[in-house]
Parts: sequence; C-alpha cells; structure tokens
Amino acid sequence: HIIMFGTKTIEKTLISDYRRFIDLYNSNQKSLNKTLNTKSKSKGFDKAVHEAHDQVFEEIDCLNCANCCKTVGPLFTPSDIKRISAKLKLSERMFTDQFLRRDEDGDMVLQSLPCPFLAEDNRCNIYEYRPAACRRFPHTDEKGQKALLTLTKKNAQVCPAVSQIVQKLAESVR
Repeated sequence: HIIMFGTKTIEKTLISDYRRFIDLYNSNQKSLNKTLNTKSKSKGFDKAVHEAHDQVFEEIDCLNCANCCKTVGPLFTPSDIKRISAKLKLSERMFTDQFLRRDEDGDMVLQSLPCPFLAEDNRCNIYEYRPAACRRFPHTDEKGQKALLTLTKKNAQVCPAVSQIVQKLAESVR
C-alpha cells in the first residue's frame, strides 16, 4: 500500500503495524516513561512534542485504526450535548438517555464502546460536531505538554500515533 503525501511517497501503515506500535510502547513503558519524564523538564519540550506529532501524523492515518473510538470514550461537556443533540434533532434529555451515562467522577461519557457514532469505515458520523475531547485528541499538538504528560502516557497505551511520538521523543534523548 503506497500513498502520496505531499511530494513524498510513504508506505501506508496497516492496522497490524499500529498494534505493533502500541505493543512496543507497552513493552518498553517503564523506560520510555522515565525518558519522557526527564525530557519534559527541558525548555523545548513543547516544541519537541509538536515536531514529533507532525512527523508521526505524516505517516499515520487515523482512519486505518480508530482505536480511540473503539476503546476509550470522550467526556461530553454540556455544550457538546447541546450541539450534538441539536444536530441529531433530539432533545438533550433524549440524547443523554440514549447515548450517555454519568461515570464515577460525575462526567458524562458514552454508555458503551465502540462509539455509537463510529461507522464501519472508521469515519465519525458526527465528525463536524463531535465532542471537544474528540477534536483535541490525542492532545500532542497542544501547548503545555508537561501538564499533559500523564494523559500522553495513558494515550500511548491506546493510540499508535502517541506511542510513536513517545518513541521519537525517547530516541531524541539518546
């Protein structure tokens, strides 16, 4: 599977390769986390994460994976609920009753996984008005990466892109 990305030809990464990225992260998690903790103390940590993010997302196509949509659900804010229910032509109460539940922390989350809005081709049926948490995932392109470090480590166990970003950061320290 060869695809063109800009002027560069790259090999299209398949789902088995994505799983391998996560497995590699999990098998080296202790070492990678130690390296990540050290790296996060450096002045250019945000820049390093953002550069790794850009490099990884040149190669990884989320539509070949969608593991985040299959295994972890987003939090739904009141504005998410209002926006999505309006687009689905449901009352907020009907939307909440049909799709959401309150978790142990009091947050509104999906009743079940995979996400009910995930289509068979891994596209999101509500992409244009998806929850803010989905819009921001995997958070590796945001400012303040040191504050997001715990979340990044958690996401690396689920998202092959994040596991690759962590691996690139670890390699840059060596």
